[in-house]
Amino acid sequence: MSQELDNLRVFTLGEARGLLPKLRKLLSRLSSEREILISMRDEVNRARAQSKYGGGTRVGSSYLTHLMSFSEIVQEIESLGVLVKDFGTGLVDFPHELDGRIVYLCWKPDEDEIGWWHEVDTGFAGRHPLGEDSD
Repeated sequence: MSQELDNLRVFTLGEARGLLPKLRKLLSRLSSEREILISMRDEVNRARAQSKYGGGTRVGSSYLTHLMSFSEIVQEIESLGVLVKDFGTGLVDFPHELDGRIVYLCWKPDEDEIGWWHEVDTGFAGRHPLGEDSD
């Protein structure tokens, strides 16, 4: 097993499902912060392009505040052992043992429950529906 997988928390299906209410809240906050940051992107890019001339931006302080909040939410999610895979959709993976190997339980907030898994090297496109024996 790769060193990257050695340090991951491994979830049972029940443990992963138990985190969904908390993750829904965190991912909702993350999405809000992301939208705010995206709305400021053009202004920040203009300021960056002018930085060698001592320019700034009126949204600089706010941008940094939202960037810090975004980062803190990601860190909180990752501190749970959950892997954030796509900020736009809120896609997350939970390392899970299936048939003696580590796979990822795959979930995003528009899904009612965790119902999918994929191999660690296939990603979302390789998702398979969970069987009854996945816990």
